[in-house]
Amino acid sequence: MLEEPGIAIPDELERAYRAHHRLVFRTAYRITGNAADAEDVLQTVFLRLLHRSASSKAMQSEESYLRRAAINAALDILRSRQSDRTVELFDLPDGQKHDHTSDLRRALARALGALEPRSAEVFTLRFLEGFTNPEIATMMGISQVLVAVIVHRTRRQLRKELGAQLGDRS
Repeated sequence: MLEEPGIAIPDELERAYRAHHRLVFRTAYRITGNAADAEDVLQTVFLRLLHRSASSKAMQSEESYLRRAAINAALDILRSRQSDRTVELFDLPDGQKHDHTSDLRRALARALGALEPRSAEVFTLRFLEGFTNPEIATMMGISQVLVAVIVHRTRRQLRKELGAQLGDRS
């Protein structure tokens, strides 16, 4: 059983952690591009699950919930970083030419953080996690048509935002 000072961790939570911690970490890492942030997301998601399981009955789809929770927690980190306006170590000038791929990754992270939560979640599920529109519709409890509309609008918005951030190099 997982140990937490003063808190009894239910067997269900331990089972969920063992079964899905890699999925949560991988999902968060794809969004944040940073292992430390992905670890923070992992901890946040399972703490939320602990509080959720204490106050409610079994989830409909544990994996779907955890994936969506990881996406949302990772996006929260990106948003807080934008509002914090701190400079990360890898953003400091070093006199060397910046790698286009890392510039694109940072620009995408900033652009995803600026999106409305549902748009960012749909985009992440579709293009970073590889789910189809029907799968996303089922996970989110919305129509396939709405998923398609959100994907279309989000791609258009990201294309515009990335073009502005990267000086139309994308």
